[in-house]
Amino acid sequence: MAPRRSKGAGAFPKPVESPAPAKPDPADLYAALDLGTNSCRMLIAQPKGSQFHVVDSFSKSVQLGSGLESSERLSRASMSRTVHAMRICQQKLKRHNVTRMRLVATEACRRARNARDFLRYVKRETGLDLQIIQPEEEARLAVISCAPLVSTKTEQLLVVDIGGGSTELVWIDLSDVPPRDRPKSIMRLHAGFHSTESPFPAAKVVDWISVPLGVATLRDQFSDVSDDAARYALMSWFFEENLAEFAPYKDEQTREGFQIVGTSGTVTTVAASHLGLKRYDRTKVDGLRMTSDQIEAVIRNYLELGPAGRRRDPRIGQDRQALIMSGAAILQALLRCWPTDRLSVADRGLREGLLYAQMCADGVLEDGPY
Repeated sequence: MAPRRSKGAGAFPKPVESPAPAKPDPADLYAALDLGTNSCRMLIAQPKGSQFHVVDSFSKSVQLGSGLESSERLSRASMSRTVHAMRICQQKLKRHNVTRMRLVATEACRRARNARDFLRYVKRETGLDLQIIQPEEEARLAVISCAPLVSTKTEQLLVVDIGGGSTELVWIDLSDVPPRDRPKSIMRLHAGFHSTESPFPAAKVVDWISVPLGVATLRDQFSDVSDDAARYALMSWFFEENLAEFAPYKDEQTREGFQIVGTSGTVTTVAASHLGLKRYDRTKVDGLRMTSDQIEAVIRNYLELGPAGRRRDPRIGQDRQALIMSGAAILQALLRCWPTDRLSVADRGLREGLLYAQMCADGVLEDGPY
């Protein structure tokens, strides 16, 4: 399948996950649910100043897209697993009396022939209304969630969201934006990639692409290759081929002013492995900058471990072990195509973007100290 693409045209504060007040006013609460190819994730949060407090959260591997690559349909088993997870989400929303929310589904539901039947099933069983969003909005939400990690020195930015069924990439030109305003200008993209509403210096979206290859769909493409190292090399080559028209800097030397921000379970898992964490710690991972040599060292170790060793590695985890090599293949391909030797790690993504977009639209976030 061809990638989808479109051409066009002080730092925003981090979400604070310290406890909110014991009994937050339900009128102040917002929720965001992201149903992807692999996982169902939800955040319930309360705006506070220029940030938000996370009141409750949920994350579960549901493997909604299992078998989708061959059948083009969501299976009964995967739909049942997902509905079970969404019942838990519905109970949390009801417990907190949340009324303002966005509940979205991405690539698996965009591709499945029976997606509409599935949405009706979810509505019937849980009362929740899922909305299938298009790739551009998914990419935009990932971008604004990563605004706090953008350096004031960055002139060319690539934000990468490696999902289960697709990978969204957004290339942004910040060279006309004053350095201190560059992170904040990313946040203004919540109104759209080509919005002209803001009178402030704007981040320019040069190009964006949605490649219908994520950690699950890329793995499924090469499931018949038995050799671990060969499968990894083929996956990385295949993903790079799908970026042929999106990588104008591929043959250039590493340059200052270029930054990649990566958001996904793959990126955070590689970061945790690099740090040698025995237990995952978001405060150490989110915002970490890794060199390409450090990333390569982690990937080499994954290959040396082999499938059995990766299954036993607590830093990878049972939910991630079957997908980490396809994710690593995508990551390695991106580092070959973009002229920087560093990657900023983002433990954030669609849910945070959904929350920021809702709160910005309602005007409930204060203009914080940038």
